[in-house]
Amino acid sequence: MPTYRLTWLAALLLALIAVAAPVLAGDKINVVYHVDDEDKVAFTLNNIQNHIDGAGADNVNIVLVANGPAVKRFVDIDAVDRVRSSVAKLQEQGVTFEACANTLAALNVGPDELLSGFGIADKGGVTRIAELQSQGYAYIRP
Repeated sequence: MPTYRLTWLAALLLALIAVAAPVLAGDKINVVYHVDDEDKVAFTLNNIQNHIDGAGADNVNIVLVANGPAVKRFVDIDAVDRVRSSVAKLQEQGVTFEACANTLAALNVGPDELLSGFGIADKGGVTRIAELQSQGYAYIRP
């Protein structure tokens, strides 16, 4: 076989490996969802469930970062049943929830007053989102 064919074949094989490697390695897609509007909390939670249903829970890492007025919807005493059950179901599927520390301070809400399993974005919600994006997380704000 002529040398140019071997070179072309080797280049094609390397290109195919480069494209297929992430799929073969089972790399997960990393996504950060951002919600700051309390009227969009239920919509955002539904979007996350649709994302998991489409991609498969084993194929995606999802973090929801809540700041601003949206945090009120995740305060345990005020949370409606639909939000409460959606958060619990999504947590079972591996979704991580974080609330902005600055918002909690502004609302005079303690971390222990949030729904179970919520983490705190100690440096602030937008800072946390930027950190995740710098780590390769795709940003979605429904």
